[in-house]
Amino acid sequence: MTFEFLIASNVLLWGAFLALAALMLGVIRQIGLLHERSAPLGAMMIDHGPDIGERSPVFNVTTIDEQPLLVGRAITPGRNSLIMFVGPSCPVCAKLLPIIRSVAATEGTDVILVSDGTQAEHREFLKNHPLNGERYVVSAEIGMRYQVSKVPYGVLLDQDGVIQSKGLCNTREHVESLFETVRLGHASLQSYMKGATAPAESLGKETHIH
Repeated sequence: MTFEFLIASNVLLWGAFLALAALMLGVIRQIGLLHERSAPLGAMMIDHGPDIGERSPVFNVTTIDEQPLLVGRAITPGRNSLIMFVGPSCPVCAKLLPIIRSVAATEGTDVILVSDGTQAEHREFLKNHPLNGERYVVSAEIGMRYQVSKVPYGVLLDQDGVIQSKGLCNTREHVESLFETVRLGHASLQSYMKGATAPAESLGKETHIH
């Protein structure tokens, strides 16, 4: 009787183990599918201003250091320009500054920081976060023309002032995606992911021949 009980308990234990193993494999597969569909997420376009592929409006402005600057065209001939809309009271903007510098240096891109508010606010911001080669412009007009409602928001221009990509940037991945979209040949990283998943989805559909 005891021997039969041991055999039955072992069978039940092995059955439970195999059931748990199958369940874990299913969970791992679902996690993999979710990761594939959700990553990578790039900078999200949320404005209704000048579109990708159009030439940027040109703004003849003065930097906070009272230097004349033409925003919307190449600062250095042959180099791209990254217009990054920031705010003096935006903690994410402050945290993102070193990342913007690092990515721009790697990509060989000039950086223009555009903000709004009083000169005193920006002087205080720059006191705590000194510039390192970036141009800093205080201008409400540029933000309104691009219809930027949230910061930090990046707009990448090529050497001719044509908008290559744009979007809300909260992380390094978002900033890097502005450049990655150009290499991928898509308007945004989201549109690239949508196009990449379309063939896979179509494979799951049945084809009926009449």
